[in-house]
Amino acid sequence: MASDAGIDISHLSADQQAALEQYTQVTAQDVKDAVPLLERSQWNVQIAIAKFFDGEGPDPVAEAEAAAAQAHIPQQQSRHENLQESLFAETFDRPTRPSRERPDPAPRIVPQRPTTRRPPFLLAIIFAPFNFGYRAVTAFFRTFMYIFAFLPPSLRPRSITTSMTTGFRGNKGRRMLLPPDTAARFRREFEEEYGTSALPFHEGGFAQALDLAKRDLKFLLIVLMSPEHDDTEVFTRDTLLAPEVVAFINDPANNIVLWGGNVLDSEAYQVATEYNCTKFPFSCLVCLTPKEGSTRMSIVKRLGGPLSAATYLAEIQTAINKYAPDLAGVRAERTAQQFSRDLRTEQDDAYERSLARDRERARQKKEAAAAAAATEKQLIEQAEAAEKRERNKAQWRRWRATTITPEPEAGADSKQVVRLALMMPSAGRVVRRFAADTTVEELYAFVECYDMLTSNPELNGEDEKREDDVDLPAEKPEGYVHEYGFKIASPLPRTVYDPDENATLSERIGRSGNLIVELGAVADEDDDDEPDGEVET
Repeated sequence: MASDAGIDISHLSADQQAALEQYTQVTAQDVKDAVPLLERSQWNVQIAIAKFFDGEGPDPVAEAEAAAAQAHIPQQQSRHENLQESLFAETFDRPTRPSRERPDPAPRIVPQRPTTRRPPFLLAIIFAPFNFGYRAVTAFFRTFMYIFAFLPPSLRPRSITTSMTTGFRGNKGRRMLLPPDTAARFRREFEEEYGTSALPFHEGGFAQALDLAKRDLKFLLIVLMSPEHDDTEVFTRDTLLAPEVVAFINDPANNIVLWGGNVLDSEAYQVATEYNCTKFPFSCLVCLTPKEGSTRMSIVKRLGGPLSAATYLAEIQTAINKYAPDLAGVRAERTAQQFSRDLRTEQDDAYERSLARDRERARQKKEAAAAAAATEKQLIEQAEAAEKRERNKAQWRRWRATTITPEPEAGADSKQVVRLALMMPSAGRVVRRFAADTTVEELYAFVECYDMLTSNPELNGEDEKREDDVDLPAEKPEGYVHEYGFKIASPLPRTVYDPDENATLSERIGRSGNLIVELGAVADEDDDDEPDGEVET
């Protein structure tokens, strides 16, 4: 089998022919040029395609073979290796990274008050003689030491001198106190012993100092002293109280919290045990190590034994400079988180204020709508009441018009007749005769219903009812009390006659009179357009 270019590819295997076909489909290169390139690429299609497009550089396969031949490495070794040997080879050939030194954790120590249990009553009775004997011997030795206390120190026994020593170097009679009280006692004894208060010892327990350093991202410098060691005084005066060390500890930029303790106290002894204190005086630097854990406090430096001030300060500065960037990063992260919380709080407050304003607007809108609805309802009720009042008034006028006594006949006894001339605003001068026993209220009713009496003569008994007149109900409205919107008065002298149902016309006016109808403050709707005022007779 030969190609169109005269290259015989029949000697190629099936895999090689498939690789050649795949390569030529991608690159469209002639077979005579593709076969040598594939041979140089060990029939790897991807390498050949990369060489075709990127250019053919030095052959890494040939270079690897040449290097292997120079090193006399057998080429078939990898073919005879099994899986286990390959894994072991990879494990041993892989470069090992140097393990990062992890600082020891700094435990939080809270001293517990010792609990004293009283022995049972039976045992107390049994051991009572021994207790009394111990007290007697103790009192004797106290008296003995008191007597020898007056001797000069050079002649005084060393054991008695040690037992009588109190204060910072005393190791007898130290009661266990609460952590703040223990810290205050250590600070007081330190100032009494060395006569200075330049060091800012923390006035609290060890757990409180550790929590303070953890919360504020500061370094906790622990100083443990043993008065029984001879190096304590030299270390304190020459190293710890050196001006450069005191200035460094007091510098706020260094973020140092200083806590000290006397190992004769329970709390300091527990700290020395947990922090692997092997030599006194002992100093330890503790800080937060975020790389080990977000809340882990670690021991970053231990300093034991007497050291010069320069060495002591250099060791502390080196440790602080090593871990200060981590604390600065955590401090920046906390600042960013606090800023985000403050921003979110401000946004929530602004949203709450906006929501409160929207609620207030909704409430005001609802109240305005309710007030408008109540006003509209009130207007409707007032309109209905006015309409009902007008309807009751019209009905009352129809009813009252039917109850008015007809005018007496012309031939009636003059003593039983009262002749009145009424000046009405709408009808003008009206003259009518009334019976002498007619009440003043009926005179008001006559004036109120005068237009109905004139438009419906049948109400006064004059004519028959016309077909086009409406039926007028002759019933008094239930619960309706009529109020007259006018007054009737005589001009000279001016006298106002109220609508009295008991007073008659003959009693109040006499046999004749001229009266004026005056509109009052409450007038009828039919009389609103008429001019107010008196009409002269």
